[in-house]
Order: sequence, then C-alpha cells, then structure tokens
Amino acid sequence: MSLQTRIEAKLKAAFSPERLMVLNESHLHAGHQPDFDGGGETHMRVRIVAQAFAGLSRVARHRAINEVLKQEFDDGLHALAVEPAVPGEATRW
Repeated sequence: MSLQTRIEAKLKAAFSPERLMVLNESHLHAGHQPDFDGGGETHMRVRIVAQAFAGLSRVARHRAINEVLKQEFDDGLHALAVEPAVPGEATRW
C-alpha cells in the first residue's frame, strides 16, 4: 500500500471528512538536497474539510493530523503541508 493511500485511509478513519485530497508533491522538491531526485513519497499535501475540526484552532488541527500520521513520519515522510477546514469555511482550493 502506498504512503498516499495509507494517509488517506487514516485521515478518513480519524476525521470522517466531507472532502479529502492527499497530493504527492515530492517531485516539486527535486534538487533541494544533492541526492534527492523528487521520486518517492516524501513530501505530501493534505487538503481536508471535516466537522471534527470545529472549535479547534489552526494549530490544534495541524497537531491532530500530525498525531494521526505519526507512523508515516517515522516511516520516511519528510514534509506535510496541511490545509484543514470545517464545512462552510473558505478554502483556497
């Protein structure tokens, strides 16, 4: 199972989102380190809309997502961009 698929499954189970997009942006970071060609699944972006975030600050939302994905960081996820929202909040996507 790919890292992207694992992330999607864990976030669905934890937050029951109305909308969820997990994007692999690793290719955008090619060359940032001498031996990194942009392959693999090291840099991901999560766009998620879930009622579970109601009443939480942006920081608390990020922390909740990072806690759910702790194992993925331990397994090699290097960077995670998070765009959380509750239903009705404006998003840029």
